[in-house]
Amino acid sequence: SELIELVERHSAHNYHPLPVVVAEAEGAWVTDVEGARYLDMLAAYSALNFGHRHPDLIRAAKEQLDRLTLTSRAFHHDLFGPFCEQLAALCGMDMVLSMNSGAEAVETALKTARRWGYEVKGVPDSRAKIVVCDGNFHGRTITIIGFSSDPSATTGFGPFTPGFVSIPYGDADALAVALDDPDVVAFLVEPIQGEAGVVIPPAG
Repeated sequence: SELIELVERHSAHNYHPLPVVVAEAEGAWVTDVEGARYLDMLAAYSALNFGHRHPDLIRAAKEQLDRLTLTSRAFHHDLFGPFCEQLAALCGMDMVLSMNSGAEAVETALKTARRWGYEVKGVPDSRAKIVVCDGNFHGRTITIIGFSSDPSATTGFGPFTPGFVSIPYGDADALAVALDDPDVVAFLVEPIQGEAGVVIPPAG
């Protein structure tokens, strides 16, 4: 309880974690500071879907840390080119742009879609629209929360970036109408919505 109280007192309240203070973990199991073990059912959350302390990942991380911890993109790195080549091949793409967070990736996708709209599709300047779905969660930047339908994400943070049209999640007819607008450059959707539960789209 003292450790939780320290977090509550000194950390911004942008999350509301479970009252479990994890001290150790292995595989799918976590152990709290009092020795209680829990099956980690949040292992698929965000960047944690590989579980805890997989020996192959620990070995690879240690080997890299012994060679080089981190470089900025101001330098080339001996493993970055091969990584990009393999990732591009895996995704069936010509190029990749590595990211640090999901929100950063979404922001880059929005910029890419708008640039494509202006330079390839021929949308007049500053008129690009991106279709999103009600109940979405794509991150916590100002632009992304601006097209959220959750008042707790938007209250007190406006004004927001224009150019987003929200439709009901899973409504193919509403999507067809929205896509009929010649200024639309992209449709951003979570196949399964996640922040407010696991929301599965309707059949079809």
